[in-house]
Amino acid sequence: MATTRGYGELVPDPAGIVDLPEGFSYRVISRLGDQMDDGFTVPDDADGMGCFDLGNGEIGLVRNHELSMSQDGGGVVGPAYDTFARSLLPLPGGTTTVVLDERTLEVKRQYRSLAGTINNCAGGVTPWGSWLSCEEDVTLPDGRANRDHGYVFEVPADAPGLVDPVPLKAMGRFKHEAACVDPATGAVYMTEHRDESLLYRFIPNVPGRLAEGGRLQALAIAGIPDTTNYYRRDIELGDWHTASWVDLDNPEAPDDDLRFRGAAAGASIFHSNEGIHMGEGEFYFCATYGGAVREGQIFRVRPGRDGEPDMVQLFFETADPEQFSFGDNLTIAPNGHLMVCEDQYNRVRPINHIRGITRQGAVYPFARMDLDTEWAGVCYAPDGQTMFVNIQRPTMTLAITGPWLPS
Repeated sequence: MATTRGYGELVPDPAGIVDLPEGFSYRVISRLGDQMDDGFTVPDDADGMGCFDLGNGEIGLVRNHELSMSQDGGGVVGPAYDTFARSLLPLPGGTTTVVLDERTLEVKRQYRSLAGTINNCAGGVTPWGSWLSCEEDVTLPDGRANRDHGYVFEVPADAPGLVDPVPLKAMGRFKHEAACVDPATGAVYMTEHRDESLLYRFIPNVPGRLAEGGRLQALAIAGIPDTTNYYRRDIELGDWHTASWVDLDNPEAPDDDLRFRGAAAGASIFHSNEGIHMGEGEFYFCATYGGAVREGQIFRVRPGRDGEPDMVQLFFETADPEQFSFGDNLTIAPNGHLMVCEDQYNRVRPINHIRGITRQGAVYPFARMDLDTEWAGVCYAPDGQTMFVNIQRPTMTLAITGPWLPS
C-alpha cells in the first residue's frame, strides 16, 4: 500500500481532542446538549452529514443522529414518522439542521428537522438541495415501534423545522447506510451495512421526485459474485470490470431478504458497505470489512454514458491496519483526494483517523483522535475552504480550516 506525506506530521492537540497537521485548526460549532432554537437540545450519536449553500450568506448542515429506541433523542414536538407504542413520544432518531454564517461560521440557528426514525446512520446530498437520511434498522411493529422501519427519508436543506416524514418505500427496505445521486441521470446509489451487502441503484420515475416511485436494482460485476477477497483474490486492485444491474421486486421486503434475493439473481456481494460519495462522473464507496486482511476496501464506479456499460474498479484495499482501518463515511476533497473517516473499535485502545487517499491510491493521515468513538459525516463547505466532520459520541460537530493542498 503506497503512502505519501500528505499534509505532514500531526501536531498533538493541547485540548486532547483532535490532532491536525501544522497550520490547521478546528472549532466545535455544535455539541451534545447545546440548546437549540426549537427549545430542545442537540442529540447524541451524530453520524452522516451534508453541507448546503442556503443563499443569503448562509450555509446549512443537515446532520443524522444514529439513535436506537433505547436512547435519548433530545426531545421533540411536531411531525414524527413513528412513536413509541402506547405513548405519543417520537422515536429518537432523525436529523438536526445547523445554519451557519458563511463567512464567520458562527451558528445562527439549529433545530430538529426529522423525527420519529431509528438509527439514522448516513445518507447523502441531492443535486436539488436535500439530504437523504437513511435508517440502518429494519424494526417491524413489535410492541415498541408502531410502524415498519428501514427506509430513506428526504429532508430539504432549507426546511425551517420538522419535515413531514415520508418513507421512500420504493427505494427499498433494508439496513441502509448511505446514498449518492448521479446528477446526470437522477439515479440514486445506496449502500447496505450487512455482512453480505449489495450495492443498490434506484431509478426514479421522475428524476428529482423520489416519492413518485421508481425501480430498485442491485449491482452485478461480471464474473465476480464475491468481492471480499477473503478466500482468494477474485478482484484485483486497479482492474476495471463491466457491471450490470439486477432488477429487484417487492422492495419493501417484509422478510428483510433483498440482499439474498439479489445475490441469488446474480448481484455481487460486498462486506459491510458504508460511505458513498458522488464525484465528477464517478462515485466511490467503502466496504468497511472487505479485503484480504478484512480491514477495508474502497470501490470506484463509473456509470456508463451514451450506451456504454457501467464500470467498477477496486480502487483501494488496505494491507496494513496501522495505515488504514475500517473506512466508513467519505467525501471527495476539492483537490480530488478522498477523505475517509475511520470507524474501528476492535482494539483495546482504538485510535481513529481521517485518512486522505490521493488519486493514485496513496494514503496519509489527516486527523487523529484518541477517543473511544468514531469520525462521521465528513463534508466540505461550498467554497471548499472548510471541512465539517462529526465526532459521533458525545456529539461534536467540528469546522476544520487550514492550508488545503491544491488540485
